Amino acid sequence: MSAVDAAVVGSGPNGLAAAVVLARAGLRVEVYEAAGTLGGGLRGADLFDSGVVHDICSAVHPMGMSSPFFREFGLDARVDMLRPEISYAHPLDDGRAALAWHDLDATCAGLGPDGARWRRLMEPLLAHGTELAGLLLSDLRRPPGLRAAPALLSRVLLHGTRLGPLAFRGEKAPALLAGAAAHVTGPLPSLPGAAVGLLLAQLAHGPGWPVPRGGSRSIADALAADIQAHGGVLHTGREITDLRELDGVRAVLLDVSPTALESLAGGRLPPRYARALRRYRYGPAAGKADFLVSEPIPWSAPEVGRAVTVHLGGTAREVFRQETATARGLPGERPFVLVVDPAVADPGRALPGRRPVWAYAHLPHGSTRDPLPLVRAAIERHAPGFTDTVVAERGVSGAALARYNPNYVGGDIATGALGLRQSVFRPVVRWDPYRTPLPGVYLCSAATPPGPGVHGMCGLLAARSALRREFGLRVPPLGRSGAGARGARRDGAAAE
Repeated sequence: MSAVDAAVVGSGPNGLAAAVVLARAGLRVEVYEAAGTLGGGLRGADLFDSGVVHDICSAVHPMGMSSPFFREFGLDARVDMLRPEISYAHPLDDGRAALAWHDLDATCAGLGPDGARWRRLMEPLLAHGTELAGLLLSDLRRPPGLRAAPALLSRVLLHGTRLGPLAFRGEKAPALLAGAAAHVTGPLPSLPGAAVGLLLAQLAHGPGWPVPRGGSRSIADALAADIQAHGGVLHTGREITDLRELDGVRAVLLDVSPTALESLAGGRLPPRYARALRRYRYGPAAGKADFLVSEPIPWSAPEVGRAVTVHLGGTAREVFRQETATARGLPGERPFVLVVDPAVADPGRALPGRRPVWAYAHLPHGSTRDPLPLVRAAIERHAPGFTDTVVAERGVSGAALARYNPNYVGGDIATGALGLRQSVFRPVVRWDPYRTPLPGVYLCSAATPPGPGVHGMCGLLAARSALRREFGLRVPPLGRSGAGARGARRDGAAAE
């Protein structure tokens, strides 16, 4: 191991992002992935032996084009990110639907009397869109983008409370915000939910909610190719079970959950830090449903079929009530459901009579319930006849999802609840949340700020912390690779 400068354990988007930064700084980097394929939440597979690729975890990437990491990395030049006309839709009863068009004017026109209110809500955020993303996708210790803070704070304080829906007259605009806020997978309304909801809602009218051509694994492939191009080595099917296996490596970055960190440390963590990790809270589970269908989803509101992403949860108040109940461990028959039809923007994902449909239902932590009946019923409510189009289907409970990916403790794909305190202090209260008490060991998963999402920022920030502390390097932006650390290797070693 002494020939390696840095090791990354776990190849989710944050682990790969960290390896990109370290390799571009000139370090000799090796990535260790226990599974047979790289990517973590970016993996894809032909689930039904049909020639049609399904995304296993993430499918749509609202923050992919606004993340400072991916902007520096030049993701849009490496992966064809496809934006639908309608970034996301939110069907309501009686065939109505709220539509977040990429075009703000079209969105406002569809909201009737609330159109002007939506414009007043969104325009100041859009004017500072880059700063807003930089602020919310930072570690919040030295936040950039403070010019966006006043407009964001005033809106979060309103829409993070039950007074938020009262800012509108109708049901459509509040539903659009509630559906975006539900991506925090926790009690609503909340200040973190409002911040995330406002960020995602304004992104719908800015860089959009794109899908990568060919599926999310295209992003993992681009990151892996860059690591190899800068001399990194990628190991798959290689599980690290004890940090002692990496003795002699100057910097070890872990794209793992706090639970896994404690296990890997093998009793070597200071008791106070270990106790703090055990107090870390995980959120509700995601129950995954995959469908192979014969035709596009027959939505009652035809315009919904022009959106890749669809939120199913009813009115804002219904979303708030069910998300809060789910976070409290109370099961319900109408959970919040996210549906993605990637072929709307990427027709190449479909074959004649075969089309992928991706969905999650928010369920209580650790749920063993089969999500298929719940998801099917939610879609049927707004798309009668959907079941008749299903050629094949697969349900994965929250508990099963945790077995598939150990980072998803209890089925929590966010790797930790996003309450107000834990949004900032992840996983424990420390000025440098990435650095652990073990010499040279850093955490770079979504259990660190800024939290969940495919944005790579946890990996970027952890890698920069490790470079400063372990190697005395302050690296330039990714577009301008550094001259390299002492003894650096750039031999383009291939993945195993």
